[in-house]
Amino acid sequence: MATASGQYDHHTISAAVKKAHAAALNRAGGRNADYIPFLAEVPSDLCGVAVATADGAVFEAGDARFEFAIESISKVFTLALVTEEIGPQSVRSKVGANPTGLPYNSVIALELNHGKPMSPLVNAGAIATVSLVPADDTEARWSKILNGQSSFAGRPLQLSEALNTSEQSTNFHNRAIAWLLYSSGTLYCDPMDALDVYTRQCSTMISTVDLAKMGATLAAKGVNPFTGERVVSESNVRHILAQMMMEGLYIASGDFAYTVGLPGKSGVGGGVLAIAPGKLAIAGFAPPLNEAGNSVRGLAAVASVAKALDLNLFAG
Repeated sequence: MATASGQYDHHTISAAVKKAHAAALNRAGGRNADYIPFLAEVPSDLCGVAVATADGAVFEAGDARFEFAIESISKVFTLALVTEEIGPQSVRSKVGANPTGLPYNSVIALELNHGKPMSPLVNAGAIATVSLVPADDTEARWSKILNGQSSFAGRPLQLSEALNTSEQSTNFHNRAIAWLLYSSGTLYCDPMDALDVYTRQCSTMISTVDLAKMGATLAAKGVNPFTGERVVSESNVRHILAQMMMEGLYIASGDFAYTVGLPGKSGVGGGVLAIAPGKLAIAGFAPPLNEAGNSVRGLAAVASVAKALDLNLFAG
């Protein structure tokens, strides 16, 4: 049950996490993202659930310490970095703030919008966002992004060289997107440099507990509750959460808002994140994905916790 301050007692959260893990294990279906060879080899029976609260408590079940690829969830944290650096209105002007209604790697969405990305949480917008990181060269840009991810997690995160090699050797579709952005004047550094760093940012490894802590930093208005570091300003958190609500789960973002009612983000590595502002973050992980590119069991776990704790923002 919730207290008068809106916080939940530890027993209630722990029970919700354990129940969510058990329920998720019973969910069948989906398949690993086999178009990236590294991801195809991750054991498909893994399943982890974690909650991190805005006051610094962690609850976990299952394979919550197994490290997996952050993939598209990285877009949230690069967005946070760039929003801090150039301001939310500049991000909105240059990258956009609307859902595409099309798959996350859609070229058609880019062409229909005259070469301008519509959201920083689809591939085109995320590559453009990377290009907006103020930096003198590729390595400086990458260092800023990796340090930003680590600040959210509260520990040094690392690039998986094996995953990065697997991604860099198969990212032909994203190369086309980068050049289309550049030809339209909506990319702000060398296109292959932007793509290189974007691919690297997707190739860092996190656990479900890490992901919950990263989300808890947003739930705690931009302060990491485990380190005390202010990672992003409170005024910018609302813009980041709005972007997550609109486009965080690809073409299923509307369904997630309708059924779960929280800002969220998924990645093809199997991670799913949801934020209950001011309260906590929920993270789920399991490699098999549905047709929209979202983890089948990860979604089930996050939805279960959100329902058990009555976190839907639209519940009034």
